[in-house]
Amino acid sequence: MKKMIHFLFPLCFAACQTLPTSAEWLARGDGYLKDGQPAQAIKAYNKAWKLNDQNTAVYASRGAAYFFTGNYPAAQADFLKVLEMNPYQADAYTALGSALAAQGAYEEALQVLNTGLMLAPSKPETFFSRGGVNFMLGKYDQAVQDYSYVLKIRPAADVYNARGAAYLKMGEAEKAEADFATAKSGKVPQKLNDYSMID
Repeated sequence: MKKMIHFLFPLCFAACQTLPTSAEWLARGDGYLKDGQPAQAIKAYNKAWKLNDQNTAVYASRGAAYFFTGNYPAAQADFLKVLEMNPYQADAYTALGSALAAQGAYEEALQVLNTGLMLAPSKPETFFSRGGVNFMLGKYDQAVQDYSYVLKIRPAADVYNARGAAYLKMGEAEKAEADFATAKSGKVPQKLNDYSMID
């Protein structure tokens, strides 16, 4: 009997060490998401969730993956879960606002983004998202203000393009062309942040 226990212990120990933890599945999912494989990321996040359904990072990351696959209702549900678990998570407000805006709920998105800005009043990703919502609501001057704030602290081509589009809507073609030229110049990063909703 003693020999059998000694024999089984190394097998169990080796098997137990190979089982990934929730954090390992989360890291795997993040890798898939950064590699542009959101469907694979969702599978990994689901495995992480099964191992620990109280990890807010799993909901936030899976929500981002759902967002990138165009499943905005699922993204919204995950971001709401993050906020249910931690209502002071400013990034989740940005993410939720983006998911709502993607579904056309612009007024609700604006309220959510403003709440996020109360928690983190200098976050460029939230201003960028709010600028997009203001643009969709036809509030071009407010969109320009949001984009201009972002450009002061973290210039990027996608923000210049967005502000240029708002300037065009306002009939300010010269300013629009200047922004589009800066965006094409290659002197600034292409994107504010590849994962701006979960930064």
